[in-house]
Amino acid sequence: MSDLSNVRINGARLWDSLMEMGKIGGTPKGGCKRLALTDVDKQGRELFKSWCEAAGCTVKVDEMGNMFAHRAGEDDSLPPVILGSHLDTQPTGGKFDGVLGVLGALEVVRSLNDLRIKTRHPIEVANWTNEEGSRYAPAMVSSGVFAGVYTKDFAYSRLDQDGKTLGDELERIGFKGDVPVGGRPVHAYFELHIEQGPILEAEGYDVGIVTHGQGQRWYEIRLTGYESHAGCTPMPRRKDALLGAARIVELVNRIGLSKAPLGVSTVGMLNPYPNSRNVIPGEAFMTAEFRHPIGETLDAMDVEFRKGVEEIAKAGGLTYDLKEVFYYEPVPFDPACVEAVRRAAEHFGYSHRDIVAGAGHDACYMARITPTSMVFTPCVDGVSHNELEDIKPDWATYGANVLMHAALEKAEIVS
Repeated sequence: MSDLSNVRINGARLWDSLMEMGKIGGTPKGGCKRLALTDVDKQGRELFKSWCEAAGCTVKVDEMGNMFAHRAGEDDSLPPVILGSHLDTQPTGGKFDGVLGVLGALEVVRSLNDLRIKTRHPIEVANWTNEEGSRYAPAMVSSGVFAGVYTKDFAYSRLDQDGKTLGDELERIGFKGDVPVGGRPVHAYFELHIEQGPILEAEGYDVGIVTHGQGQRWYEIRLTGYESHAGCTPMPRRKDALLGAARIVELVNRIGLSKAPLGVSTVGMLNPYPNSRNVIPGEAFMTAEFRHPIGETLDAMDVEFRKGVEEIAKAGGLTYDLKEVFYYEPVPFDPACVEAVRRAAEHFGYSHRDIVAGAGHDACYMARITPTSMVFTPCVDGVSHNELEDIKPDWATYGANVLMHAALEKAEIVS
């Protein structure tokens, strides 16, 4: 089939699927709370499985609960082209983060069936377990096991806030599969995702061509001072851990600003102790993170941060414990896959621009083992990880059309 002008996904069906999945764990503000390995995650998985089987796919679940819906290729012995993302959400998440990538990939399969298009390579739709990391840290742990970054035992041992392990909860909901994790060839991987930022919408682009994933460094810092009476301790004699933490917040922000526009930095958690209105805080726990697509710059941010924390602690009479708890290198996506996405966007006449993925994605781990790229769609006001997260139906259609054509280039149409 050389004429691909009419090879498009069914946008209305994709949107209906997004809205139907959004009912599972739906929140009053229109978002979703479907934390990994909860009962509502199980419901979402079962619905996804039923849809895949109705589309003629064989669904397999590996030992990490990663789901793979297999559409046979003309030569089914060839490694698959995998398309996918995740169905788990943040506690106050939206209906599209991750879900668009899973159901957009399923819509590619459905539409190929409608159009009776066969491919030389098989195509698989993936739902990765615990991408968000909101219940179990670290994020993307299951695609990380697939790519050989983490061991299965490490992943199984992760604890949630109630002391429940990831492995036990996988088994409890019935999605601890028996298929080995990874260790098999993958021809290419593509992931459709909302941007989770404001650039595409603000600049009026239909799709983003993702060239890199940002590197990330996450830290936990515990500052220790001395609790004392808020009314009776003179200012010069205080060892205020919260004051030190506040200065670190400012430090983190300053470092991020100095590496703009690509560099970003955040303090997401700050917990003082004993958290009493008339006690000078003697301890503070906080997190910090830095992101940048260039490794040397990310390393420089790390050096400046460590030096600054040391100086702040010394000036405030505090001791500190600083740990880097998560790191992955900046990810340059495969140039040929990036160009496949670009050609697909140009085929449809969609306006597009190159863009860097600011968030972590399963694609960043898949890029370690197979040629990989991503397709971004705009999201309204750049809002994500929020119940008000929203996209337009046309954006979903554009992104899935690009996903389909990039996948077909790699999977090779035979009829």
